[in-house]
Amino acid sequence: MTDDDRALVDRFLDMMAAEAGASPHTLSAYRNDISHAAADVGGSLGTANAETLSRLGEQWAELSPATVARRSAALRRFFGFLMDEGFRTDDPSAALPRPRLERPLPRILDEREIGRIFEAAEARASSGEPNAVRNLAILELLYGSGMRASELVTLGRGALRKGQPFVILSGKGNKERLVPISTRAEAAVESWLENVSRDSLWLFPSGKRHLSRVRLFQIVREIAALAGISPERISPHVLRHAFATHLLAGGADLRVLQSLLGHADIATTQIYTHVDSARLVELVNARHPLGDRNR
Repeated sequence: MTDDDRALVDRFLDMMAAEAGASPHTLSAYRNDISHAAADVGGSLGTANAETLSRLGEQWAELSPATVARRSAALRRFFGFLMDEGFRTDDPSAALPRPRLERPLPRILDEREIGRIFEAAEARASSGEPNAVRNLAILELLYGSGMRASELVTLGRGALRKGQPFVILSGKGNKERLVPISTRAEAAVESWLENVSRDSLWLFPSGKRHLSRVRLFQIVREIAALAGISPERISPHVLRHAFATHLLAGGADLRVLQSLLGHADIATTQIYTHVDSARLVELVNARHPLGDRNR
């Protein structure tokens, strides 16, 4: 990468941090993708024309479609910044490759399987054993609110307040959102708090820090095994998918679901409409003005 390119990339990333609130991880990913592209261009990326960018498709032929799409997206945003700031008068990014991506449908569990998991967790927690009580609280929060694993393990000890039916989370990109807390989850957490030191910074402490995502993954799989469900079929993220899918099946509005999940783009939320297509067909037949008209 040329010195001029480095200066432009630094200014671009400063903008992303200040205006878009990009996290350090996101900024590092942008720098990495743009640096790879600059090396493939072989000259100055900042002055590259459409013909030069069109050759990247051939150079990136061995990369996965997801990687090509990510690099192209980073470059489109970079060139858009150069135009906005007056460093260029044209935007050559239309020549970048645009691989077609098939978004995989999320793995989910049906409501009966979720019920079996909770039965197993509740049976263990009834013994009063601290880890079993903790595990039930974890399940109630994952399935009852759709939290991400990283959001759950970093919850502060006082994040949930008695009688307050929601918690404020800081999710991806440090964007805050309100997440509902069910009465079941509130009760489970209240029972677990009896085992957490008042000096603890975390709701789910582990040693000097909080519970790790790896350990959370293991806990969820252990409970699934107790319920007779293959551990390979479940993870904290599968419980988040189940939360979303079962809410949609119950008639939740897609925009509300987007807010609950913390999705920046509703297109991400819309994947759940494919998972529960049968429910949507039933909804159209029941609610559409012509649904009951004889043909």
